[in-house]
Amino acid sequence: MDDRSRRLLKTLIERYIAEGQPVGSRSLSKFSGMDLSPATIRNVMSDLEEMGLVASPHTSAGRIPTPKGYRLFVDTLLTVQPLQPEQAAMIQGGIPADAPSRIMTHAASLLSSLSQFAGVVSSPRRAGVFRHVEFLRLGERRLLLILVTPEGDVHNKVIQTDRDYSADLLIQAGNYLTSHYAGLSLDEVSRRLRQELASLREDVSRLMLKAVEEGGAALSDPSGDLVISGERRLLDVSELSDDMNRLRQLFDLFEQKTMISQLLSSTNTAHGIQIFIGGESSLVPVEELSIVTAPYEVNGQVIGTLGVIGPTRMAYDRVIPIVDITARMVSTALSQLQSDEPLND
Repeated sequence: MDDRSRRLLKTLIERYIAEGQPVGSRSLSKFSGMDLSPATIRNVMSDLEEMGLVASPHTSAGRIPTPKGYRLFVDTLLTVQPLQPEQAAMIQGGIPADAPSRIMTHAASLLSSLSQFAGVVSSPRRAGVFRHVEFLRLGERRLLLILVTPEGDVHNKVIQTDRDYSADLLIQAGNYLTSHYAGLSLDEVSRRLRQELASLREDVSRLMLKAVEEGGAALSDPSGDLVISGERRLLDVSELSDDMNRLRQLFDLFEQKTMISQLLSSTNTAHGIQIFIGGESSLVPVEELSIVTAPYEVNGQVIGTLGVIGPTRMAYDRVIPIVDITARMVSTALSQLQSDEPLND
């Protein structure tokens, strides 16, 4: 494309994002700042349509961007804007260095509030590793298994046993698991326990194997954690909510979470902002949706991804800095939490 075509395409997409209506020649002439006749603009629009960058809705003489047009726009024509004052005020306090699960929840809510779309935060799959184990007797043959991960998250699991255990035995079993197996995967713990059964009391070893078996479901999540906040905000987006079939697709996407998890997991090795535009990939099945993501890290190692899910007609120049800054804040909070952890033990 020549400079004139690129400038008109940029103007068209910016006006469509701002107004949500097909853009005609008069608007393009007014907002592009170029002295072009309506006939010249129509010819350029016809060329852009042949290239698959814009489309003409049947109900209007104006044009709207296609996913291909959005892709060209965000890759080569976009100028990122600084945060608005009210947005900067919202994030000034940062994200408190609390437990990792609460950091994720806070970040997803912040992303949604800042963007007015849906915020999503994922962590990579957990390897089923614990730092500390305790047993609490709830009643005859009922125990509460308490598992603390290296990141500080606490997972509780009620387990049924085939016999009653004394408080002393529960303390002994918890201390043994913590002192001998902390930092190992549950698969490795199970393997070693079975090798060491002969040297352990049978009742204690059976309890520990039961704990490893029951705790596996709590700790070994193959898809990782996924927190979504503000998905109902997308009901206010007309191009998503006006079509019942599209609305059903949208909420299936949020309810199942699998596709979102796969998409975010695919970006764990990427650096910086990634933008996925609906219609480009099976990972974003709703053509009117886009996802802007960024990885977050601890001590230089990427451990998860966060982002904003919104319409393709989102103000990318505003959303990109929101996602970027929030990712940096999460990285700071998690790194601080990890550095403070030995003091809390």
